[in-house]
Amino acid sequence: MTTESDAQAESQRHASKMAKKKAARDKIMATKEGEKGLIIVHTGPGKGKSSSGFGMILRCIAHGMPCAVVQFIKGAWETGERRLLTENFGDLCQFHAMGEGFTWETQDRARDIAAAKAGWEKAKELIHDPRIRMVLLDEINIALRYDYLELDEVLAFLRAEKPPLTHVVLTGRNAAEGLIEAADLVTEMTLVKHPFRSGIKGQPGVEF
Repeated sequence: MTTESDAQAESQRHASKMAKKKAARDKIMATKEGEKGLIIVHTGPGKGKSSSGFGMILRCIAHGMPCAVVQFIKGAWETGERRLLTENFGDLCQFHAMGEGFTWETQDRARDIAAAKAGWEKAKELIHDPRIRMVLLDEINIALRYDYLELDEVLAFLRAEKPPLTHVVLTGRNAAEGLIEAADLVTEMTLVKHPFRSGIKGQPGVEF
């Protein structure tokens, strides 16, 4: 049975342990003074890449920071994110749905390439705008994977022309190694389990 003195001793040990952790953390944080616009990549076979990107967009909106979204693949879909942002936050977030669906839906490579290039031109325009603090390039990794866009061109633009304090988020599975190397922050979503494999279709609020 735990006595009152045992409980007090445990509480003191915990407080001492947390105090040491805080001191170590404060020391690390004291060295972090830099600020820059980040290149952020969300990739991997698991769900949540676009969702995480839209979460960042909502954070920008909450901070009153102008932002923008360019959708490279899902533009033909009516999604919850699109409806929310266009109907409620159009003053802070531009939304450009440039894609026409996955390549197996359009079955027209030339059309897919044209849509991707139009999306990239819009993305460059938005990234150049000094008022916009974050640009989400949703599913651009898929456009790069299918060679609808030139990876070297995208990387060269991000290196040379992205304003210093503008964040650019690039989502989609199979991110190119060159993009991963150029990025400041990379997260890989790992697939552990998905209802689609059990015959469950995409659910509103979960998938779109």
